[in-house]
Amino acid sequence: MKRAVITGIGLVTPLGASTEATWNGLIEGRTGIGQITLLDASSLRTQLAGEVAFNPKDFVTNRRTLRLMTRGEQLAFAGATLALRDSHLKIEQLDGDRTGLFIGANKDVCDLTNMTDAILDARNSDGTVDMHRFQESAPSKVNPLLFVVGLPGVCLYYLSEAYGIKGANTFFAGTADASAIAIGSAYRAICRGEVDVAIAGGFDDTVSWWNLTKLEALNVMSDRNDLGAKAYKPFDKNRSGTIVGEGAAFLILEEYQAAIKRGANIYAEVTGFGNGYDAHRLITPHPEGRGLTRAMSSALREADTSPEAIDYVIAHGSGTKLGDVSEAKALHKVFGTAANHLTASSIKPSTGHLVAAAGALNAAVAALAIHHQILPPTLNLEDLDPECALDWVSHQARKTQLKQVLSLARGLEGQNVALAMRQV
Repeated sequence: MKRAVITGIGLVTPLGASTEATWNGLIEGRTGIGQITLLDASSLRTQLAGEVAFNPKDFVTNRRTLRLMTRGEQLAFAGATLALRDSHLKIEQLDGDRTGLFIGANKDVCDLTNMTDAILDARNSDGTVDMHRFQESAPSKVNPLLFVVGLPGVCLYYLSEAYGIKGANTFFAGTADASAIAIGSAYRAICRGEVDVAIAGGFDDTVSWWNLTKLEALNVMSDRNDLGAKAYKPFDKNRSGTIVGEGAAFLILEEYQAAIKRGANIYAEVTGFGNGYDAHRLITPHPEGRGLTRAMSSALREADTSPEAIDYVIAHGSGTKLGDVSEAKALHKVFGTAANHLTASSIKPSTGHLVAAAGALNAAVAALAIHHQILPPTLNLEDLDPECALDWVSHQARKTQLKQVLSLARGLEGQNVALAMRQV
């Protein structure tokens, strides 16, 4: 089996449209969460989110492509481009047939605002829609490329076309699990010799009326608008739910010997990948976190390491009552007595929950923590829930010695993913 290492990281988050800005923001204990400005959120229960300030024209130079992209795909293109730049791999160096692309996202519809005029024209006096009138007016009022633009995996095309990628490629739909699985799949593709280089990660344009309304209906969002950014309090007694953010996180994974040969900067080596399903209830996590237990155990087994050897866990930290307790219980189940010395943190109060990009962001931060030998803090953790007891890094960053870490991601429907990494 070959070895897979991380040689490039590209982050576009509410803390900044670069890896450096995001990492510095995390270590300095800043937050990108604030009042929603991208839309009128007055009718929403949750009026807080993490928004990204970036200019897509800085990354997408083809005007026609830019017009076709949704905001999510613009974020993805920026994140992947930053990762490639960070790796110092030139396009002409890439063997398209031996380069893979693995992306996770939460995109499930086109931009529905493009259909507004046609729907309004077809409304009856009682508010219902006359579908016959809608079908007659739609050809002239709806963008004919609407459903092409709305294809969930169309980001594979935009990136492949721009960088000549022709190797293994897959789109994973879901929440935080999706982008973590994308990275795990890229890692295995390199280990099996399917590709030599892989771009892997995820994106989510969460701060839109469609996504916010969808997530509110699931009853996982905090309604403590009065607290501002301090409302996101994972593992705290007074936690009230998730606050979302938008963004993208991408990694460049490369075969170890090839990376060494070209003198690449290596952040960390990916050594294990595991996932597991709760098989409990839709949306509600298993109270003992059995899917996460299975995912962590599998990742440790593939990494050929023990719980005692793990120095740090970057936790999911959804901020929900059941989610945080079940995550802590799973950690205690897997680590046993070693949990008494386990250090962990969650970065979501700094960036918001990036939903489908959250798993990839955790993986990127795990690699950066190994590289810089410093742990980002969990903001707003002031009164630890006894059921979530661990050595949480809170308030400020902590310098340490790191050799092996675990990065976690949990999906809304019971999916759980763990990635193991180590210092090279």
